[in-house]
Amino acid sequence: MGWAIALHGGAGDIPRDLPPELRQLRESCLRRCLDIAIDALNSHKSPLDVVELVVRELENDPHFNAGRGSVLTNNGTVEMEACIMDGSRKNCGAVSGLTTVVNAVSLARLVMEKTPHIYLAFEGAEAFAREQGVETVDSSHFITPQNIERLKQAKAANSVQVDYTQPIPIVDEPPVPNGDSQIGTVGCVAVDSAGNLAAATSTGGLVNKMVGRIGDTPLVGAGTYANKFCAVSCTGKGEEIIRATVARDVAALMEYKGLTLKEATDYVIKESTPKGTTGLIAVSATGEVVTPFNTTGMFRACATQDGKTEIAIW
Repeated sequence: MGWAIALHGGAGDIPRDLPPELRQLRESCLRRCLDIAIDALNSHKSPLDVVELVVRELENDPHFNAGRGSVLTNNGTVEMEACIMDGSRKNCGAVSGLTTVVNAVSLARLVMEKTPHIYLAFEGAEAFAREQGVETVDSSHFITPQNIERLKQAKAANSVQVDYTQPIPIVDEPPVPNGDSQIGTVGCVAVDSAGNLAAATSTGGLVNKMVGRIGDTPLVGAGTYANKFCAVSCTGKGEEIIRATVARDVAALMEYKGLTLKEATDYVIKESTPKGTTGLIAVSATGEVVTPFNTTGMFRACATQDGKTEIAIW
C-alpha cells in the first residue's frame, strides 16, 4: 500500500474535436497540478493539505469552472462554492455564495477548523472570510470575457448549462465565439501510505443558474465525501448527484456491502445516476484509484506511489 492521488477538471459532453489550444491548456494544468501533488505526497504532507493545495491551483486557472474561471449566474455575477473533508475524523467544511474570495476551498477548510459549524454561505461566509483575513478581490476579478460570452449563449438558448455543454445554434443569431460551456468543476482526492484520506471540490456552478442556487459540490455526501474507506469528489449535473447522494453511496457500498472501490463506483455511476450526468474520482484507504464517468468525457489525472500516472479526457 502506498499513496495515491486523483484530480479532475469536470465531466460532461466534451467533444472529441475540442480545439487543441483548449485541450492543451487544461491538460497542461492537470499535469502541473499532478506534479505538485506527487511532490507534496513524497514530502509527507497530509492528504488534507494536498487536496487543498491542488484545488487552490485549479481555482487559480481560468480554464476551469472554479475560482478565477467561475461561470456566471443569470444576473451576471459569480457565486462560488467548495467543500473539503478529512476522512480520518470525518471533519468537513463547506461554503457557498462566495463573490470575492480567491480560494473557496481554503475558506471551507477554515470553516472546518475555526468554527463549530460545517457550512457557511453567502454574506455570512463572506464576513467570515474578512474576519479570517483570507485573500479577497473585487468580484469583477472573476468575471472573464469568456464567461460573459458563455452566459450570453446560454441566455440566447434559454438554458441553464452544466459543465461542457455543447453550443446550441440560435436561429437568426450570429455564433458566439467561445460561447459554449466548455469549462468544468474541479476536485482532488488523496490517500497517504498510512491510509489517511481527504477530498476537496470547488465550482462556480451552472452557467445562467438562478441566483442562490446551490449544487452538489458543497453538500457533504453528495459531491464530496471522505471517511476511513474512501475519498470521493464528483462532477456533473449537481441536481442528479444530490438526488443520488453519490459520494456517500460509494462509501456506504464499501462499508456495508464490502464492495471494492471499483465495484462501488461502477455501481453508482451505472445504476444510481442517469447516463450523461455524472463523473467522479475516488481513492481507497488501500491505495486504489478510480475515475469513472457516464458522460462523454472527464478531464482527469491520477498517480500512485508505484509510478503509475494517467492524464486523460475520454
